[in-house]
Amino acid sequence: MDKQYLRFVMAEAPILEPVTKLGGQPVWLEEPTWPLSATTGNPMRFIGQIALPDDRPRLAYLFMTEDEDAWLIEGTWETDAGENAFFAQPGRPAPLYDVRPLSTGPTHGPDHLAVPASSEETSTSFLGGAPKWLQGEETPTTSGPWEHTLQLDSCDVPFPINFGDAGIGYAFLNPHTGEGRFLWQCC
Repeated sequence: MDKQYLRFVMAEAPILEPVTKLGGQPVWLEEPTWPLSATTGNPMRFIGQIALPDDRPRLAYLFMTEDEDAWLIEGTWETDAGENAFFAQPGRPAPLYDVRPLSTGPTHGPDHLAVPASSEETSTSFLGGAPKWLQGEETPTTSGPWEHTLQLDSCDVPFPINFGDAGIGYAFLNPHTGEGRFLWQCC
């Protein structure tokens, strides 16, 4: 996937199409598969969805555990702790967490449509390309192959999200299975 810088603008209405967006509710292409926190068993919070280049509609979904009583659940920054989820439809979630057939669940607020940003000067969030690591390279080491799909800078996101202090999230997808991995690093 070629690198495309992003910025996010609030949508006037809920987005119901398979496009790249943050917030709102997922647009499921198959049976809903809402991931549950490995620690609490509660539904993870929906962060957004990514439209993937393909001959058919294909979306990747990003979730992360957040607890109303505790801002940070341990392990949300790790690829295999079961406290975040990134997967595609068509495809399957990783076996790191349980899922439930929930159509809707916790989210960060209203829909924000992703639109192209002119350059790195206006956004450090982007689709595709090579990740720009804050703390050092951490490409997933579990069986792949892994393609870098999304870099999401918490300073570019239109709502509070806990990637630590000025953190950046990195999403990787296995294009054959739809399984993904997500991690974040902070300053």
